[in-house]
Amino acid sequence: MAIEIEYKFLLANDGWREHVSHSVIYKQGYLSSQATSSIRVRISDKQAWINIKSATIGTQRSEYEYEIPLADAHEILNNLCLKPVIEKTRHFVTHKKHLWEIDEFDGENRGLIVAEIELDALDEIFAKPDWIGEEVTQDVRYYNNNLAKNPYSTWRDDV
Repeated sequence: MAIEIEYKFLLANDGWREHVSHSVIYKQGYLSSQATSSIRVRISDKQAWINIKSATIGTQRSEYEYEIPLADAHEILNNLCLKPVIEKTRHFVTHKKHLWEIDEFDGENRGLIVAEIELDALDEIFAKPDWIGEEVTQDVRYYNNNLAKNPYSTWRDDV
């Protein structure tokens, strides 16, 4: 079984932008989002994947990901996935031996920027750059499957 250990953070400032090594545009849609798991299709410029994740809230979840034909992924995304589709640019930043993935959302989630770090072990120590803000790992609103159901643009300021 594949296990994902991941922390999510909001950004304190734009200092990360000067350290981006590269960026990839993604579109992803959800075929299913249940109490126990989510199934999504993700497309980049030249690749596509189907992904199954446990719906566990927190830092550790089961995850399975498989590459699929790009044409099939486009059909699935356009015809079968729940709307809205998640649109984002993922920026990659290395800080002190750890890779940070910073998702800058577009579409109905425009304005939201979330940084993620994946670790190899629950007790792994990592340095937080000065551009990292509040941790939101436990806040389900920031999970992509929830952003597809309740986009950032619909959030009220007092929530």
